[in-house]
Amino acid sequence: MHVLDRPAWASLNTYHERLSTGGSLARRYAADVNVFAATVDDSAAASAALAELIGPSEQLVLVQSAKILIHPKLAAVKQARVVQMMAARGCARIPSAEILKMTEQDGEDMLALAKLTEPGPFLSRTHLMGSFIGVRIGGRLAAMAGERFRTPGYTEVSGVCTHPDFRGRGLARMLSAAVAEGIERRGDVPFLHAWTSNRAAIDLYESLGFEIRAELELTVVAAA
Repeated sequence: MHVLDRPAWASLNTYHERLSTGGSLARRYAADVNVFAATVDDSAAASAALAELIGPSEQLVLVQSAKILIHPKLAAVKQARVVQMMAARGCARIPSAEILKMTEQDGEDMLALAKLTEPGPFLSRTHLMGSFIGVRIGGRLAAMAGERFRTPGYTEVSGVCTHPDFRGRGLARMLSAAVAEGIERRGDVPFLHAWTSNRAAIDLYESLGFEIRAELELTVVAAA
């Protein structure tokens, strides 16, 4: 089994352990960091441990290559498929002097942009999961991209989004390439996820040097 077959588990038990809670069978991100959770395997014991981590009004997201088994105490709210893409060659370089490194002071603007564009789960402390960069136009945060799951040797490109007022300028492509380049520079392999139905996103990432590695199952679960 490849380490990225359970990307959330790999991340929760390495670089992001400090941002998580749980134990040796199941872990989840802190409630203000992200909604992802994972189990060490598909055993009944691991599934039961996961069920204990979900509050009565919460929803958590599971993503893995194997079929996700739902514990009787949980219910599946949504199920979908995503492709996992990995940089197969050096990612395309798209230089730009416009790119800014996001800091804690940008947190509110980042959260507002993510809520507007919905690039994926993004909460008040999601930006602590990795480095984020962005472009400001007229003082407004026009676009951003950053890192999410990370385990030794691999880092995910995520949070790529553009404000509707600034679409069509190639900002998402530019920022995705810049994040991937930064990941490669420190010796990791960039990877990312996209909905299987989002052909436009898949084509964009393929043009930057990514190839589909696997198809994963994504399930949103809540207390039954």
